[in-house]
Amino acid sequence: MRKIHLFFILFLLPAALLAQQKTKIFLERSEVGSSSGQDKITYLKRPVFRHAGATLTCDSAVLYEARNAFEAFNNVHIVQGDTINIYSDHLIYEGDTKTAHLTNNVRMIDKESVLTTNNLDYNMGTKVGTYVQGGKIVNKDVTLTSRNGYYFSNSRDAYFRYNVVVVTPETRITSDTMRYNTLTNWAYFYGPTNIKGKGDNLYTENGAYNTKTEYAYFGKKNLYTNGSKSLKGDSLYYDGIAGYGKAVRNIVFRDTTDKTVLYGQLGFYYKADERALVTRNAYVGMGTSDSVTVNKKLVPDSIWMGADTLETQMVQRGTLKLLSFPILKKDNELGEEDSPATEDKKPSAGLPKLPVKMPAGRIAPKSRPGSKSKAKKGLPAVPRYSLNTDSLLRSSLAKDSVQRAKERPRLIKDKVPAPAPARGKTTPAPKTLPKDSLSKDKLKKSVKLPDTVFTNPQDTIKTRIIKAYHHVRVYKSNMQALADSLFYNSADSTLRWFSNPILWSQGSQQTGDTIYLRLKNKKLNTLQVLENGFLVNVNADSTRHNQVKGKLFTAFFKNGELSTMFVDGNAESIYYIRDKDSAYTDMNQTVSARIKTLFKNKEITNLLTIKDPEGAKIPIAELKEEKFLTGFSWKPELRPLSKKEIVSGKKTTTGKQPAKAGAADSKSQTRKINVKNGKVIETRSGKPLNTPIPLKADSLLKTAPPLKKGADSLVKELRADSVLKQADSLLKKSRPLPSKKQ
Repeated sequence: MRKIHLFFILFLLPAALLAQQKTKIFLERSEVGSSSGQDKITYLKRPVFRHAGATLTCDSAVLYEARNAFEAFNNVHIVQGDTINIYSDHLIYEGDTKTAHLTNNVRMIDKESVLTTNNLDYNMGTKVGTYVQGGKIVNKDVTLTSRNGYYFSNSRDAYFRYNVVVVTPETRITSDTMRYNTLTNWAYFYGPTNIKGKGDNLYTENGAYNTKTEYAYFGKKNLYTNGSKSLKGDSLYYDGIAGYGKAVRNIVFRDTTDKTVLYGQLGFYYKADERALVTRNAYVGMGTSDSVTVNKKLVPDSIWMGADTLETQMVQRGTLKLLSFPILKKDNELGEEDSPATEDKKPSAGLPKLPVKMPAGRIAPKSRPGSKSKAKKGLPAVPRYSLNTDSLLRSSLAKDSVQRAKERPRLIKDKVPAPAPARGKTTPAPKTLPKDSLSKDKLKKSVKLPDTVFTNPQDTIKTRIIKAYHHVRVYKSNMQALADSLFYNSADSTLRWFSNPILWSQGSQQTGDTIYLRLKNKKLNTLQVLENGFLVNVNADSTRHNQVKGKLFTAFFKNGELSTMFVDGNAESIYYIRDKDSAYTDMNQTVSARIKTLFKNKEITNLLTIKDPEGAKIPIAELKEEKFLTGFSWKPELRPLSKKEIVSGKKTTTGKQPAKAGAADSKSQTRKINVKNGKVIETRSGKPLNTPIPLKADSLLKTAPPLKKGADSLVKELRADSVLKQADSLLKKSRPLPSKKQ
């Protein structure tokens, strides 16, 4: 029984406490008043009420003493403590519940903000204000409007629902549901939200944003857009002032202008540089003009590139050193690329264009007598990063204008013959200039050197570059490649592979120190292999390996397939000749200064030696084993066969590491090639060779900033400068040096 009594006492205690907290409204003073004794209603003029630590004043009021309530009219003012002031035209106040219902021109003012609405319910005990017919909150940096709002004065939190709009000096936020703290300036989103800045927009359905520091975190259906560029990710972090962004998991960076899509699992975005860096399963797709048939439908044949680290950026064209490529002339010979700067020069037949072009009308300096040229006679120069000819032209024009300006004062000293005097007339003595009139100081003042800076409008145009580091994999339906690093810019549309690259095109494999592949009209156009070039071509129905090696390869594509290739510098070849029935008859091994190779239907159809050829022809019947040139390397097992293998790498069954692409093998002459069950197998002494292993993650990931909790640590998370500096240094080491000025 005692327990039951105790239970009822505890149950009734809160209600008793609430009953004790009810206090009567106290009328402190009033100018004029009249009352109805029966109904206990008092009519007051300019009254002053006190209740629950607050002071309430107005022009006139009706006090309902029995209900412990009053109704106020005109110039209503509620003062609570030293922080809250509420104004309105009309008020109904209930003393028992401490609630105030204010209407018409309502303003609620605290230390940081001002709330305006036409209908506000405010609880004097909990200090919570509510409006459901539209309201606006204004503080020093933010203006916020919504249809429904709930303002908590103690915590400075405000909840908003329906048609929420936040306007700051830098952004405009629209949301469905939001919480905002006027003290910390943090906004929290619980529905579809857009944060629109100057030229960019952030969309999320769950996140937080600081309207003062512009830090942000987004965790659901996130999308960042900036012009034609967009960034998606499961989690997005952003520092609006610094312009840093971080994306985690399922990242998609897209640029609709140049048809580029970048994917990965961890990425960083830099607004000022227009740069995106992606690691962890990073791969990028670039649109081309080619098409491929998939399920009896034509779909775009994009170029897909995968690497441990991928970086894409928009840079000014004038900061790049663009490559120039030779062209294939009508007579199927090598020629110079058409250029306005070479109209006055006689083209060198059969040689690719030099990387440095002299401006039109200027003569190239002659070589000193007795100087030795490193380039061998009859061989084309190896093109590297060509110098910016526009800058050479601007400097030459500037020098000419300065020289002309310097020559102008000399006209003063020139003797001009005076006209013959007429008969009967004497000629006056010529006026002479004072000696100090030709002083150097006055000449300098009289001569105004031109200060015009010559600029090329093309230099200011922005173009996209792509950098790839470590385990670079490239796939296109008619071309695949592997390398350690890659560089691409859309200004010259050239893919550059560095450090032991391998490139496959149909039945051919090409290796070398550096490979350049140029796209023209977004189609494969020209290929160059620099130093230690090696081509292996295998016919579809045979295991015979046609081989060509040399210092410089220059190849041309036609309709996406190799058509013609020139090999220069210690060119060697092994070519298996077939008859009309496709039966092998002879093996032809040659050495010459240049070899011209023709392709048709993915096979070598003709191989021509040019300049001092030497060779031998061996009948197939007398050939005991297949011959291989020094440095032979045939690696079909490394070839990417699909977009999926670009993302995840080749699947293998063993853990042996593959040999470096293009590396010479001292025992390569003993290799044997067999075909079993449609697969090509290389063996030496009965043991398989060059079995690849899955690609490992790049060590750069270890330096990437870890993911932390809390918005205050956002800046530290977004710093990835160490990753970028390390990646840039790796690219510079593998990038070829620019050519010296001629």
